Amino acid sequence: MTENQKDVYAKVAWKLLPILFISYIVSYLDRVNIGFAALRMQQDLNFSDAIYGLGAGVFFIGYVLFEVPSNLFLTRIGARKTIMRIMIAWGIVSSCMMFVKTPMQFYIIRFLLGAFEAGFFPGIILYLTYWFPAHRRGGIIAVFMSAIAIAGIVGGPVSGWIIKYMDGTHGLHGWQWMFLLEGAPAIILGIIAAFILADSPQEAKWLTAAERSQIAREVGSPNDGSKHDLKDVVRNPRVYALALVYFSVICGLYILGFWLPSMIKNYGVADPFHIGLLTAVPFIASALGMIIIGRHSDATGERRWHLFSCMIVTAIALVACTSVPDSLVLGLVFLSVAAVGLYAAMPLFWTIPTLYLSSNAAAGGIALINSLALFGGFTSPAVLGFVKTNTGSINAGLYFFAAVLTVGACVLIWTIPRRLIMGKSIHNPDMDAGRLVSRVAGSLGSLAEGNLAAGRFHAKDASAK
Repeated sequence: MTENQKDVYAKVAWKLLPILFISYIVSYLDRVNIGFAALRMQQDLNFSDAIYGLGAGVFFIGYVLFEVPSNLFLTRIGARKTIMRIMIAWGIVSSCMMFVKTPMQFYIIRFLLGAFEAGFFPGIILYLTYWFPAHRRGGIIAVFMSAIAIAGIVGGPVSGWIIKYMDGTHGLHGWQWMFLLEGAPAIILGIIAAFILADSPQEAKWLTAAERSQIAREVGSPNDGSKHDLKDVVRNPRVYALALVYFSVICGLYILGFWLPSMIKNYGVADPFHIGLLTAVPFIASALGMIIIGRHSDATGERRWHLFSCMIVTAIALVACTSVPDSLVLGLVFLSVAAVGLYAAMPLFWTIPTLYLSSNAAAGGIALINSLALFGGFTSPAVLGFVKTNTGSINAGLYFFAAVLTVGACVLIWTIPRRLIMGKSIHNPDMDAGRLVSRVAGSLGSLAEGNLAAGRFHAKDASAK
């Protein structure tokens, strides 16, 4: 690639990535900040742990149901308006959490938050395919996805500070201020996005005619016309086995996402700000662990046993958390180990279906696996809330999900034998970390494009009738 070509894509990256990256941080924070609100919100509103857990998980029901419909608007009104619509809507709904007084209001707003946020991540993935050729998407999307770790590191201290130091200001509870102040940035970023983002390179006035022509020539059409063997995917039992594996990882992920502040509080930390600071520790550890484990997996070209080990270590760490109720230091150590295992497991997992599934079946397979697994985000907070309400502790729930992770790890080794992905070593371009992310992103982009095309077909069919 020439220096001129690099300059063009660097220019695009510096124009688009900052606002997309910050927006994803805000998105993830607005999704999980209910975990910090629970430190005081449950007591103020007399919500049981079962009510809290169910409300936290209901988000994913709305998210799964409205992901495809949300994406259908992207080509109809353009990426810029779609992203703006999603961000402003979820910002308003997230801020409205400050007005919650009853369990039903809590459930409705959490459901709406999931419904309005649905489509943001796959929409951004598809949007980036308009701007970057396949061989450059891996690094770009990896940078974008790293916002999750940053959200965990930054979000805890910020949320804890607001809950502690804004409590009582103008007669509002600290958690009410948290929802208001953390929902507002999404609204502001949505408005900014309308001015910064362009629907496509051809509409970007900040690119020269030569640069627009170059991007159009190198990126090509987002839809390469390939057909996806969806029937084969739906009939393939190993796809459902992989969905179970990822479901178990997602269950563990949102144990930390929604219950980490409460778990740290149970170790004897009462100050919300201090809890917020301490929640950053597992996320810092997970960021470092993801890099180390990912590089080792790349260097050896081995995926299955790396993923198996991460899941088993996480299961052990979750159980170990229950054995040190009076030790904050050991508790943080075990929580950090669990976070490393879970966050490292996510990219490791996606190396396997992208190698096992043929390129024709990848988009449909990834979609099916991801959609089924996302119910783990509903299951774990709801189950832990029920368990804590009825037993006074989440320990039984942690034992249960440790068992779920163990089963998922064993299912992985049993159903996806090495021979199915043999020959796919690090020397294969598909195993390179950047190209791997590109392939997953390309599959999600193709899937979104297929959904959009289907939407246009049904719209025309309805008109004809």
